[in-house]
Amino acid sequence: MKAGIVGLPNVGKSTLFNCLSNAKAQSANFPFCTIEPNIGVVNVPDSRLEKLEELVKPERVLPATVDIVDIAGLVKGASKGEGLGNQFLGNIRETDAILHVLRCFDNENIIHIDGNIDPIRDKETIDIELQLKDLETVEKKLEKVKRAAKTGNKEAIKEQDVLLKLQKGLESGISVRAIDLNEEERKEFVAPLQFITDKPVMYVCNVDEDAAVNGNAYVEKVKEAVKDEHAEVLVLAVGTEADITELEDYEERKMFLNDIGLEEAGSAKLIRSAYKLLNQQTYFTAGVKEVRAWTIPVGATAPQAAGVIHTDFEKGFIRAEVIKYDDFVSFGSEAKVKDAGKLSVEGKEYVVADGDVMHFRFNV
Repeated sequence: MKAGIVGLPNVGKSTLFNCLSNAKAQSANFPFCTIEPNIGVVNVPDSRLEKLEELVKPERVLPATVDIVDIAGLVKGASKGEGLGNQFLGNIRETDAILHVLRCFDNENIIHIDGNIDPIRDKETIDIELQLKDLETVEKKLEKVKRAAKTGNKEAIKEQDVLLKLQKGLESGISVRAIDLNEEERKEFVAPLQFITDKPVMYVCNVDEDAAVNGNAYVEKVKEAVKDEHAEVLVLAVGTEADITELEDYEERKMFLNDIGLEEAGSAKLIRSAYKLLNQQTYFTAGVKEVRAWTIPVGATAPQAAGVIHTDFEKGFIRAEVIKYDDFVSFGSEAKVKDAGKLSVEGKEYVVADGDVMHFRFNV
């Protein structure tokens, strides 16, 4: 699963990417610095993993990960191929969720492509380009579907109705995710077209250090502008976060965070939020060889969870032995959980809960 960082040039995308991945994407004070998308595999911070490590004392620990993609800055006209538009839009289409970075700080030394700071205008610039690209997709599809609808094909008529709703919404500046459609319409006619503006989005307000804790007037404007989008707004002092990641010593990082009034790095909060945005959750396997966090979609069944380890586990699934995380911690070991009768044996229908500690029995 991939979350793509998007925004106008010079809003802090590559600096944020560097914070998240500790990769060193090129970062410079001019547009189009990032051309090829940089991809970083980022560990998902999870205190439960640390607790399991403490109890089990395994040989190694493997956290869950998220792929973060640093996509080059979008500009007006990108939907028509302006700048490096088509390439950028193609890169966004390949992601599963969007982290939209908005510049919410003043600094005369860092140029803005439009000459002044206005995160709402910046947001609308990106939205319009993405909506125009989706409108192009709708109109191409509509041409084909209308021909079939004229013959009286009932499915084509249903699809045409949905496409006309999408067309009207996009022409009015509404993103696909916010257009009023039912679940069946979305599953049958919207999902296969992979609209860019149907992807879940989180707005990352890039502020200066003074606004890292409480935000500022720019952030309040963003929150007001997106209140009907059901989107998360995260406040992050990206430049400060970059300074923190440069510190090697954990205690030094902690002191730095405390000095500016933060309990943890904002980048950790962002990674967890991106994981949630991608509709992912974690289950654990815990043994002396390895304690590991495994990523599965919310709602996955036990066989599907087993299949993440190996496809043979899913094919030959017999049962899952499940311990709730809180029970594992409370009793302190798998053996004590079993003695207390707190280990449950689950079949193919079991829907995995976030934090379950699992063993699978299978036969191939």
